Amino acid sequence: MDRRHHQRAGVHRHLQGRSAFEGPYFQSQNADRHSEAAQQLYTQGRAYYCDCTREQLQERTGSQHLGYDGFCRDRGLEYVEGRALRFRTPTEGETVVVDLIRGEPSFPNSAIEDFVISRGDGSPVFLIANVVDDLDEGITLVIRGDEHLSNTHKQQLLWEALGAKPPVWAHLPVIVNEKRQKLSKRRDKVALDDYLAEGYLPESMTNYLMLLGWGPGDDIELRPYAELEEKFRVEDVNTSPAFFDIKKLTAFNGEYIRALPLDKFVEVCEPRTPTGRPRTSTRPRGGRSPPHAQTRVAVLSDITANVDFLFLKEPEEDEASWDKAMKGDPVALLTTARAKLETADWTSPESLKEAALAAGEEHGLKLGKAQAPVRVAVTGRTVGLPLFESLEVLGKDRTLTRIDATLAKLTGRQNRRGETSFC
Repeated sequence: MDRRHHQRAGVHRHLQGRSAFEGPYFQSQNADRHSEAAQQLYTQGRAYYCDCTREQLQERTGSQHLGYDGFCRDRGLEYVEGRALRFRTPTEGETVVVDLIRGEPSFPNSAIEDFVISRGDGSPVFLIANVVDDLDEGITLVIRGDEHLSNTHKQQLLWEALGAKPPVWAHLPVIVNEKRQKLSKRRDKVALDDYLAEGYLPESMTNYLMLLGWGPGDDIELRPYAELEEKFRVEDVNTSPAFFDIKKLTAFNGEYIRALPLDKFVEVCEPRTPTGRPRTSTRPRGGRSPPHAQTRVAVLSDITANVDFLFLKEPEEDEASWDKAMKGDPVALLTTARAKLETADWTSPESLKEAALAAGEEHGLKLGKAQAPVRVAVTGRTVGLPLFESLEVLGKDRTLTRIDATLAKLTGRQNRRGETSFC
């Protein structure tokens, strides 16, 4: 796959599912129009050909990096392959840019070099290609990152030279990481799809991104999109770099998750339940999620570790949890707990808790130590969502089946230890 095809394939993957967007548009497809505009400037005397090499320029200017010195400005060269086409920058006056965020920065024309608009092979450079595309599309407002601010005065000169009214500009502050470095797709996680795949809700991403470099003027940060849209004014955007704080984004996301109706929470979690492993023939009773699940997760990817036991045929065993919980006489304790749970009211988590308390009392244990073997038998771990609410959702039959499987495993281990003799 060649580079251009690879890049276009990447664009199509990025736009997949985003039907609201037009395009995609490729600047290279409008190359003839870019060249036509460059030739128009040459014909009008607003551009000239230059055969200076980088080495020649350096020899004339020494070690000083002053930009192009205008050597070919009045030589009257015609096009020969290898000669670049340079824009003839005015030598007097200044170029004033109207920027909604940064005011009206001005640039002395005498400080703007005669910049290249077409390379030696005749191909147009980005500066003129960008101007021509925007001009043809009737663009009147350009919003972009402030790293492009240094090009704006050159592009505005091109707009004016082509006989068009320049657009209004708005240069947004860059977004930086925790090291205050500009976010980079090579170094930082910047693809929106990556965040959505991890379990950040579109609503929380939109809310958080809207607040990077802008604020509604009060202390309320969590707002519906319609309200953010109503309050937003590009003129109010800050000029300082905006810090992308992943911890704050995660906190935002947790708030949005907790605000979801339970049925919606179950719906968005379902694609994240275990797949490719043995599953039960039915979902948790009533398609429910255990109470408090929403309060325990900040991103939806966390849900798997919290509720996978509801969807697996049997819980995945964690050896460390097993060793921690199965101390003393776990067979006797689990046998008692099973008997108490079997006669409990399974419509009431409180009744299930009382059953565990009663089992603990018979063995001289408090609730924490009494419920630990039950939790590991049912969920595979010593920590997780509130146990008795989880048991109620899992259901009586599946809970007792898992306790029976654990008892069989414990008994088998005890028998193997009893059969071992030492010489």
